[in-house]
Amino acid sequence: MNIPDNLKYSKEHEWVRVEEGNIAYIGVTDFAQSELGELVYVEIDTIGETIAKDEVFGTVEAVKTTSELFMPLTAKVLEFNPALDESDGDNPGLINEDPYNEGWIVKVEIQDVAELESLMDAAAYGELTA
Repeated sequence: MNIPDNLKYSKEHEWVRVEEGNIAYIGVTDFAQSELGELVYVEIDTIGETIAKDEVFGTVEAVKTTSELFMPLTAKVLEFNPALDESDGDNPGLINEDPYNEGWIVKVEIQDVAELESLMDAAAYGELTA
């Protein structure tokens, strides 16, 4: 299983990659996408909203189930990955193919960078999913 060292992880199987300052990308982990199976739809209707840590910011739909996406830290949703968006690229399978790069789900502005400390590093996440 792929668990990159440069990311932070939530117990709900989301990852966070901090870019510059308080801007970050969020997606679901390799473990999560493998458990869900083939993803067929991603719904994000929270663009422009500030979502509290552990609150739902969207859903992913797989062939066999629908799963809620939980915000790993309090953040304002700036952008939904256009490659996943039904009105643009409409390729939710990117999450299955490349969950940590092309398959990112949202770009956010972190409201409290101290919350990053509450997330797991790669080693801790690896233990969670072992």
